[in-house]
Amino acid sequence: MTQKLVIIGNGMAPGRMLEHLLEEAPGRYDITIFNAEPRVNYDRIMLSPVLSGEKSFEEIVIHGDGWYVANGITLYKGHRIVAIDRDARTVTSDHGVREPYDKLVIATGSVPFIIPVPGKDLPGVLTYRDLDDVNAMLLAAQSRQTAVVIGGGLLGLEAAAGLKERGMDVTVLHVMPTLMERQLDPAAGYLLQKAVEDRGITVVTQANTRQIVGDGKVEGVELDDGTVIPATLVVMAVGIRPSAALAKDAGLTVNRGIVTDNRMRTSDPDILSLGECAEVGGHVYGLVAPLYRMAKIAASTLLDGAGERFVHVDTPTKLKVTGIDLYSVGDFADGDDREEIVLRDASAGIYKRVVLKEGRIIGTVLFGETADGAWFADMQKKQTDISGLRDTLIFGQAYQGGTSADPLSAVAALADDAEICGCNGVCKGAIVSAIASKGLSSLDEVRSHTKASASCGTCTGLVEKLMTLTLGDSYNPEAVQPVCGCTDLGHDEVRRLIKAKHLQTIPAVMQELEWKTSCGCAKCRPALNYYLVADWPDQYADDYQSRFVNERVHANIQRDGTYSVVPRMWGGMTSSKELRAIADVVDKFAIPAVKVTGGQRIDMLGIRKEDLPAVWADLGEAGFVSGQAYAKGLRTVKTCVGTDWCRFGTQDSTGLGIRIEKFMWGSWTPAKVKMGVSGCPRNCAEATCKDVGVICVDSGFEIHFAGAAGLDIKGTEVLGMVKTEDEALEVIVALTQMYREQGRYLERIYKWARRVSTDEIRRQVLDDRERRKAYYDRFVFSQKFAQVDPWSERVSGKDKHEFQPMAAVSLQPAAE
Repeated sequence: MTQKLVIIGNGMAPGRMLEHLLEEAPGRYDITIFNAEPRVNYDRIMLSPVLSGEKSFEEIVIHGDGWYVANGITLYKGHRIVAIDRDARTVTSDHGVREPYDKLVIATGSVPFIIPVPGKDLPGVLTYRDLDDVNAMLLAAQSRQTAVVIGGGLLGLEAAAGLKERGMDVTVLHVMPTLMERQLDPAAGYLLQKAVEDRGITVVTQANTRQIVGDGKVEGVELDDGTVIPATLVVMAVGIRPSAALAKDAGLTVNRGIVTDNRMRTSDPDILSLGECAEVGGHVYGLVAPLYRMAKIAASTLLDGAGERFVHVDTPTKLKVTGIDLYSVGDFADGDDREEIVLRDASAGIYKRVVLKEGRIIGTVLFGETADGAWFADMQKKQTDISGLRDTLIFGQAYQGGTSADPLSAVAALADDAEICGCNGVCKGAIVSAIASKGLSSLDEVRSHTKASASCGTCTGLVEKLMTLTLGDSYNPEAVQPVCGCTDLGHDEVRRLIKAKHLQTIPAVMQELEWKTSCGCAKCRPALNYYLVADWPDQYADDYQSRFVNERVHANIQRDGTYSVVPRMWGGMTSSKELRAIADVVDKFAIPAVKVTGGQRIDMLGIRKEDLPAVWADLGEAGFVSGQAYAKGLRTVKTCVGTDWCRFGTQDSTGLGIRIEKFMWGSWTPAKVKMGVSGCPRNCAEATCKDVGVICVDSGFEIHFAGAAGLDIKGTEVLGMVKTEDEALEVIVALTQMYREQGRYLERIYKWARRVSTDEIRRQVLDDRERRKAYYDRFVFSQKFAQVDPWSERVSGKDKHEFQPMAAVSLQPAAE
């Protein structure tokens, strides 16, 4: 009989528990999840790369919406559970949803510790725990001003590195004499501080915060010695504590965390707990490896299995800051009953220390060179007697025997049960077995089937060595990543072959390039559709079924199933006539929300799908065309008032912005494109964070490109200076066409530029006038077929079935 399983929390630990549960017994439970965050499950370990700009949020999602649907799981996003009624066996959310349970899992995670100092509640004081914190930091980082991070532990240093990458002036305050003193000895702490300072981050140790100062907002941090460090942003990263209040209110046993036995059962046998909120064997945990062990054990308990029990194991610490290699595990405190082996290489910045007790490793600290971390940790875990290795131990596994060996020999020598991926508890034997039995040949395949290297990624090098050892010359880590599982070809090769073989339809591409599936998938069909539109504008008919829903219906779907409509306003300019027309449409169709966007447009939200053609018809009569706020194409050209009104304006920025937008609207691009034109270096149109931007100066127009201001925040690169508006338009159009022809589908301009190089783009678009003119002419040709208003087409009846409501189906009463 199916039982009701309710889970409070949707973090990494309960997500992994569900994977085990669904793999073993997919129909055993009817599952409902309440997540306080308004989103799906994502990899919190990778928040630091999101903050630094190395990854986007989409890249760290673990379970997307489709996963929950496919597994029949009900997910309440943005619902915080406020009460557990153990007698009635129900939980209640802050939105009033009351859900019964047979089994309940509490995975409420942890809350950041806030230093109780004056000023802690000022605007601009943030913590660092979830995506909302990261988004707040990214917003603050746009100012490129000063940030103070309080706390020199793992999270604090990762936050500091990310903010520095975003252009902020960063100071780290740490109350202890050395950084990460819980994970590192003083020698490694010194090297870490030096490495952090080499990145341009100021570090102040033995710094005790007296107060956070500011009048209505953060202005600085005052230390006990009276020193005031200026700051427009303060990030507190001084530790976490289990979020156990809900369990305590429900009468469960709570100490530091929610007390569980070694099968993750709380004092109520029908309620389990796991993750950072749980306390098992007197320990609470903040690293992912023990949380994933909890997940496996909790799944076994829910399936009434005897299974393994949770046993405390020292977990390695690794810093997720690119360029800083650090590894620490175990106990490395000084003691009379211990001895140590130390290796220092000052010129290379390497420090290694292994602490021994009775001939066995009890602690390891590695800085600068960490490849042997797994080997040391494995010997510590197994309590291997290293007496025979004493003289060469510190040089690593490859040097056992006195001379340097093949770099792969260290991996080859690892036992099958040696742990390769600490986050996910994956051993060498499991990876080798999966590669052999499933025919795995790429890193992504190994990640998908074994989870090795799928979390923090610090073991990626070790996994790749193991793949090289197992597959030999057939494994090439630099191999092209395929577009999707339907083909072995990468984006660039597909684009090249489309042109070389003159392929002009999706079926032709799939047939000639030997697609593995009959019709493709949601990844490859939109990509192929774009490539064909871009390469054959006069011959290929856009396949609307190969577009995502927003592009199919030319409006943005909202969380309640309604849509938003954004009419185009050239350069952000409008008139009283246009505003009256919008007001009339809002009133006529009872549109519940109207918002001014950051791109100088008006967004009407809450429109029913069947009303869209009528809304467009009324807007069209007023002269509006689609603003394409849904499109992989030009969305907006933001402008300032320029010389028309501003006393600082140097050029007609409004006129140029309107000219660019009217010239380029309608074109499809690999990803969305936003532009800006500022009339002077004061940059009121924020052109230096756009995909393409123009800064007007007295002597002409400075062209910028490859900026970002969404989940990723990145300042633009300067392409070059031109003297006239005509030149500026030609350069911008040629740049966009080069991106259209060379960009991979969904690859933003800044990622394309990073791959191709700014110098190469500048050479082709700015320096080579003949090539620039050719790009420009191809764009102009494509616009003959692209500049058709999709709203007007659909008002005329195109794709009308898309906007007709489904028929109402009623059941007839049964005959007597």
